[in-house]
Formats: sequence, C-alpha cells, structure tokens
Amino acid sequence: CGCGWLGHPKRGCRCTNSDLARHATRVSGPVLDRLDLQVEVPSLTSAELLAATPGEPSAHVRERVLEARERQRARGALNAMLGNAALREHAALDADGERLVADAMDRGGMSARAVHRALRVARTIADLAGAPRLSAAMLAEALQYRAYEKRRTGVTAAD
Repeated sequence: CGCGWLGHPKRGCRCTNSDLARHATRVSGPVLDRLDLQVEVPSLTSAELLAATPGEPSAHVRERVLEARERQRARGALNAMLGNAALREHAALDADGERLVADAMDRGGMSARAVHRALRVARTIADLAGAPRLSAAMLAEALQYRAYEKRRTGVTAAD
C-alpha cells in the first residue's frame, strides 16, 4: 500500500480502499503476467518469529532442488524453457485441473500467458515432490502464488 503499513501487526494501514485499489494498479497486468511468483509476506510479531518451528533444513531443500532440476534435464528442458507443446505434454491436466484453469481465466481474468506460467510453476512443484504427473492440488498451489494478481482483480481460480 501507499503508506507501507498494510498487514503490519502493530501499525494500522492509513489507506482507504480506493487508495489500495489505485496502488494495486501501479503495476500493469502484462508486467504481472511475466512474474511467476507473486506472494505477500506478512510482518511477524517477535512472539510469532520466536515461536516458529524450524523449517526444512537447507541441505534437504538443496537436494530436492538438484533432483528436480535433473528431472527437468531428463525431459530435455528446464520448466521455464518449455515451449507450449512440451508444456502440454509434461503439464497435462486432469478434469479438475482443467476446471481450475477455466475458473482462473473466466472468473479471475487470468491471461493465457499467466496460465502457462502457473503451469510451469505447478510442474516445478511436481518435480520438487518427485511426482511424475501434475495434480489439481499442485496447480491450485501454483495459482495461489499469484497473490498480487488477486489483489488487483479480487478473484483467483481458488475462489
């Protein structure tokens, strides 16, 4: 937001709804289409930070990433470089996945370019999980990584 305090646990945002809407449109849709991950990171209180349970160790994450990249290389290209035909082959959707895409486009106003980017992210999620096929849950997770787009339009595929 314009004042910088939206979502802060102790300081309240001073912006009006129209201020927030105006601020959200400062980045154009075509630019946002080219960003694969759009997430909001909320402020934490000291109690929340200190009470947080430790996450997955970096060494484990590194190993999963290396394995995922090897799966991508075995397919002939990293997910970011997959052309549309290869993307259709390696990120094939079941009926539930197709419904999610239809909702994202029809209700959420998501462009074809944004859908393709979300499919690449979903394929990466599958690779990190060691899954040979995409699931609707993986696609839904990828669509949730477009949080800024939701703030702009008010709708995502999961709504």
